[in-house]
Amino acid sequence: MASSALICNTEQWNDLKIHVEDIKKTHLRELMSDTERCKSMMVEFDGILLDYSRQRATLGTVDKLFKLAEAAHLKEKINGMFNGERINSTENRSVLHVALRTPREAIINSDGKNVVPDVWEVLDKMKEFSEKVRRGSWVGVTGKPLTNVIAIGIGGSFLGPLFVHTALQTDPEAVECAKGRQLRFLANVDPIDVARNITGLNPETTLVVVVSKTFTTAETMLNARTLREWISSTLGPEAVAKHMVAVSTNLKLVQEFGIDPDNAFAFWDWVGGRYSVCSAVGVLPLSLQYGFTVVEKFLKGASSIDQHFYSAPFDKNIPVLLGLLSIWNVSFLGYPARAILPYSQALEKLASHIQQVSMESNGKGVSIDGVVLPYETGEIDFGEPGTNGQHSFYQLIHQGRVIPCDFIGVVKSQQPVYLKGEIVSNHDELMSNFFAQPDALAYGKTPEQLHKENVPRHLIPHKTFSGNRPSLSLLLPSLSAYNIGQLLAIYEHRIAVEGFIWGINSFDQWGVELGKSLASQVRKQLHASRRQGKPVEGFNFSTTTMLERYLKASSDVPQDPPTLLPHM
Repeated sequence: MASSALICNTEQWNDLKIHVEDIKKTHLRELMSDTERCKSMMVEFDGILLDYSRQRATLGTVDKLFKLAEAAHLKEKINGMFNGERINSTENRSVLHVALRTPREAIINSDGKNVVPDVWEVLDKMKEFSEKVRRGSWVGVTGKPLTNVIAIGIGGSFLGPLFVHTALQTDPEAVECAKGRQLRFLANVDPIDVARNITGLNPETTLVVVVSKTFTTAETMLNARTLREWISSTLGPEAVAKHMVAVSTNLKLVQEFGIDPDNAFAFWDWVGGRYSVCSAVGVLPLSLQYGFTVVEKFLKGASSIDQHFYSAPFDKNIPVLLGLLSIWNVSFLGYPARAILPYSQALEKLASHIQQVSMESNGKGVSIDGVVLPYETGEIDFGEPGTNGQHSFYQLIHQGRVIPCDFIGVVKSQQPVYLKGEIVSNHDELMSNFFAQPDALAYGKTPEQLHKENVPRHLIPHKTFSGNRPSLSLLLPSLSAYNIGQLLAIYEHRIAVEGFIWGINSFDQWGVELGKSLASQVRKQLHASRRQGKPVEGFNFSTTTMLERYLKASSDVPQDPPTLLPHM
């Protein structure tokens, strides 16, 4: 397709480029003094409050962004996703993670078929199975209840479920439901991750969930074979059928592995890995740990945002506003990074999950039609819970590079603490920083203010804060399973909005394939060198040198080693 189809060639894009020059002349101190502007930049939905008044934007900026969305056909693209159109064109697939959490009576079609009954068939199956395990009617091969679960998966099969699990671990309802149970996630093929996961666990009371759509993912299947050996070496090969289940669509390989195909839980090719936490990928291990009732509330929270995203006008639509503001910061103001700063330790794994969803979705160099882009897409996402991050990287955020920030606060703590005689509670102390940091970034501190405070002249440059650093704030009423689902869906749809505007395919990930292909060549070389003593061949000088060094330094590894499992 001709480059004229690119969004950067539209009048609306050019209008925003020109508008940047006006914004550069305006400081956030001035923008924040306009109360009516600030009121207009607050949006509330279902208990969540978004305040984006500390963005380097006027109401005119926002209006121009809405016009850009119209030029990019954003509403039509959102409708196309919900209608099951094959918007993932490079893989010829629908993108329907919203169907995973939709009500039972809903209708969402893919290729003319309503997929919702299939979704609920799997949900019902997971509910029944998880309840059997939790109440002790499904037991291990020795008759002991299965109170420990290890979920094996990598990428989207790990980061999303881990985020939700970590967020639920301190929720009072979830805590009560998880008593006497453990959930662990094995992702890295590094044997250290295996050692950490099995340490302290008894195979007799452990259930392993292997998550691999094709049942061929190299790292996942090696870890699965390792845990199969851990189980069978203690309990015998017949124990595998009782102690291992699968989330996969490849029933043939599941059966060949030793898992009963009846204990395989399906998901579909219209579910991308990084969007799969609401499928069996996340729902099964989370239901085993917390019970299906808790997990269903999480799904309902995500569904609430799905409907809001689909139906709300853009000026009241939280994911759309967030996506457009990211476009503004990245493509027009030139800020390529974003800090995700939840003021809740329960959200400590949010940034790492969103990092994958965002950077794998929008880290693209060509348009959806294959045209090389003359502008950069995607954001560099990172983050840490407050106030830990304040003692880590906030120095750079305040006085170094400009990095737009997402501040996420929670009104009610999952685990409140009150100490008699203290000025404020622990949660109020945390939230004092949540409210203060955005203003510190926006306003900064001038040399004149420092001079009035009698700061020594030679220290004034060091203590000056330029301010004018954009942020936005999301305030959640609590951090229940429902709210966690809402937060997940907000970010998923925000990222989709960015991709829709940039004109890219946010739902493929060809960039991960090349490294995997090259690793396959290295794997063959290591096998040939270890087992047959063959020299390193076919690599460049640098890689050859490193490989030879590695092989020489690890020459004590036997040519045909016996099975060895980690012991800690």
